[in-house]
Amino acid sequence: TMKTLIMTVGLPQSGKSTWAQKQSHPIVNPDSIRLALHGKPFIGLAEPFVWAIAKVMVRSLFLAGHSAVILDATNTTRKRRDEWKSRDWVRTFVEFPETPEVCKERAKKTAINPEHESGLVGAIERMADQFEEVDVDAEGEE
Repeated sequence: TMKTLIMTVGLPQSGKSTWAQKQSHPIVNPDSIRLALHGKPFIGLAEPFVWAIAKVMVRSLFLAGHSAVILDATNTTRKRRDEWKSRDWVRTFVEFPETPEVCKERAKKTAINPEHESGLVGAIERMADQFEEVDVDAEGEE
């Protein structure tokens, strides 16, 4: 049977992780990888390694026998989503259409410190500006 990569699509603080944790599939979450790897919410230089680990984790979970894996990440651009195309699985998208304003309010409540809050708010604004809605026809599998 074909494996399914369930990709969340939404701004930071839009409810992706909360939703993912309520599902019955294993979750690959780059924020958790970052914390496990270097203990910080974000270090630019470490990002290629974070995403390499995420890819290995997705592959290993499928190889371990899971039929579906959740990639709990923002996935807000077509380019980012296309990086997960594979002959080994099909992709499905779960969208979280929360407004940037609501996401920024949540960021203020959940941030671990002022630096983290400003980083989150900046990321929300940047991603909202670059956001590309999922077009299932255009983003179909090869």
